[in-house]
Amino acid sequence: MEFRINDQPFVYREFLMYMQSIKGKSINTVHEYALDLNVFFKFMKEYRHLENPEDISDLDYTFVNTIELIDLYAYLTYMAEKRGNIASTRARKVACLRSYFKYLSSKAKHIDDNPAKELDTPKTKQSLPRYLSLDESKDLLSSVEGKNKYRDYAILTLFLNCGLRLSELVNINMNDFQDDFLIVTGKGNKERVIYLNEACLSAVGNYLRVRPVENVIDKKALFLSNRLTRISNKTVQWLVKKYIKSAGLDESKYSVHKLRHTAATLMYKYANTDLRTLQEILGHNQLATTQIYTHVDDDQRRNAIKNNPLGNITTK
Repeated sequence: MEFRINDQPFVYREFLMYMQSIKGKSINTVHEYALDLNVFFKFMKEYRHLENPEDISDLDYTFVNTIELIDLYAYLTYMAEKRGNIASTRARKVACLRSYFKYLSSKAKHIDDNPAKELDTPKTKQSLPRYLSLDESKDLLSSVEGKNKYRDYAILTLFLNCGLRLSELVNINMNDFQDDFLIVTGKGNKERVIYLNEACLSAVGNYLRVRPVENVIDKKALFLSNRLTRISNKTVQWLVKKYIKSAGLDESKYSVHKLRHTAATLMYKYANTDLRTLQEILGHNQLATTQIYTHVDDDQRRNAIKNNPLGNITTK
């Protein structure tokens, strides 16, 4: 069923409208907020021993005004122990609750106090991004075949060269290409320019020569499904997994997002791309998010120690 804000429960419908229209969040992000808040309020009804906890349509701001910080910690404990949510997932839910209660207390004035104001974020493990090596990336591109090979090759090429997000790729329109660059719409509906190298221009050009023209349902969309509609997230995820397996790689370790990590790592390692430029290419709001790619290259760390001017001094 298609997600629509107007169909959402009263207690957070207005918040979702605010996040989309004022804060500029994408509909996918707003949908995630709705899912998180839906689970939260169902938990609250059950936690308070109210009737029919699966139905939250009867809740109002009077009920929300009774929620305290201890209730939020009880919810996070439930998510960890009963639903098995890892720390990073719970941290995302904390961010949602903070935004929600901040809006209700400081913007809409629906509640007197913000119970999430002192809500701590679960400590998360900082893990290094997993990525394909240069040779593995070449093997992945070489594995493309079949009736959609030109489309699929162009998709993989854009992922591996430009570091696009999945949502950014599927939403590319025909008129987003201008000469040697591409305009993509990232998180928060922010547009950025991605310059295309020879590989990208060639791959997209080859695809455009065979891209269907007749009976296309979404004429604006660059990448089309076999049904001549805009290609879906799930289809792209499926084809990436398929080619990862065909290339002899571990499909359980690599995904669409890992291709974004791969592009960033290859640009940093081989193209000597500085962090500010890499930040702009990837569309990161914070430089700290980009800095993780300075820590992923074992060879660079090994060579740094090896080339220390004291590295050749040994005991007699």
